[in-house]
Amino acid sequence: MTKTSRALGASAALLLALALAACAPSGGGATDEPVASASASADASGSDGECAGVEVVVELPADLDVSDSPAGTTCVEADEPILASDAVAEAGLTTEGTDEYGDQVVCRVNGVPAEDFALPAEDGSDYFETCASMPAAFAYWSLWTKAAGGEWGYAEEGLSTLEVSPGESIALLFTVNGEPAAPSV
Repeated sequence: MTKTSRALGASAALLLALALAACAPSGGGATDEPVASASASADASGSDGECAGVEVVVELPADLDVSDSPAGTTCVEADEPILASDAVAEAGLTTEGTDEYGDQVVCRVNGVPAEDFALPAEDGSDYFETCASMPAAFAYWSLWTKAAGGEWGYAEEGLSTLEVSPGESIALLFTVNGEPAAPSV
């Protein structure tokens, strides 16, 4: 893929995300700035084990052997909508964007994949993620959302602009060669 076609693809994706965001209904009385009271805690779970705040899920392929895996589920206390980036931070996670796209493209979560970690490509070769531009199409982090009682779907915005409400879930899913295809929880 050439730089021009990659840039056109990224531009088209950004325009689509902006168009979809413009079509989304706005809540009555909502402010432009989300106000949150958030902290990661097991206490945010209700008596039935459901997360009363925002659930943050991190998944990796089962066969990807990384040290200090960030995989897991955390319930972040929230009684009002919060930014996904704040929920991720409250869950004790750090993210790294790319040089070209900043934090709009997640390249690493808690340092995974490390720059010196060999990711297996479909052709059997090793790939090393540098976070210079878009990650490889076969090894990348994606952001997913799920409404309370709903199904997982790709997020239409990045971490720094996506607002999530109590009862909703977000997932950072690392996919290698198509696995996993969607969050499993």
